[in-house]
Amino acid sequence: MLAFYPGVVYSPAYYRYIPGYPKVAAQNPYLITRYDANVINAQPWGSGGDKRELWNGRYTEEVKPDMKGAEKGSDRIWKALSKPLEGKQGDSGEVIERRNPLALAHFANHPSKGVLPNVMICPYDFPLTENNIRVYVPNIMFGDAEVKMRRFGSFWFKSGVSKNNMSDVPTLKSLVLVATRAIQDEELLLNYRLSNTKRRPEWYAPVDEEEDRRRWS
Repeated sequence: MLAFYPGVVYSPAYYRYIPGYPKVAAQNPYLITRYDANVINAQPWGSGGDKRELWNGRYTEEVKPDMKGAEKGSDRIWKALSKPLEGKQGDSGEVIERRNPLALAHFANHPSKGVLPNVMICPYDFPLTENNIRVYVPNIMFGDAEVKMRRFGSFWFKSGVSKNNMSDVPTLKSLVLVATRAIQDEELLLNYRLSNTKRRPEWYAPVDEEEDRRRWS
């Protein structure tokens, strides 16, 4: 694991609360969607902070690193958008370590033409069984989204592991970057795999057209 994708997590029930709705990606290139349709908005996180603090997801600072892909993550949720709503996010707030040097996955760029990506995005559900670990997970759930719970016997396990006597453990949905090969002193490059049914930005060069067609068919 190389980096966390930080920010506010929206379950499908809360799509209409994403800032800028319905054109959520018009001014926000920091949206990404998990396979289970949960959307993570890294824009409020920006570059993080300089201390451990109570964070409710409302704080937004100017995001300075160059970031391509204003359409990233929006295609899979576009059909669900119709009318904006107002609501509270992160009502309770949680203490988060905003000096997190791993919370930088939202700054990974798409590779230029002829260059292969060296990282891929992977969903990960962080088990929330220890308070001293929670402060290092740079994500919060929007509103009252239900937290998935899993437990096996008298032991706590990561979400997705199959064991007998399964009961519940709280988890927080997130995304992480993992390397696809050995990396040293290189920029992290992620294949955005934008939809081929919409006009792509000039900077976007498909890594694998056939893969993109399969994904968006």
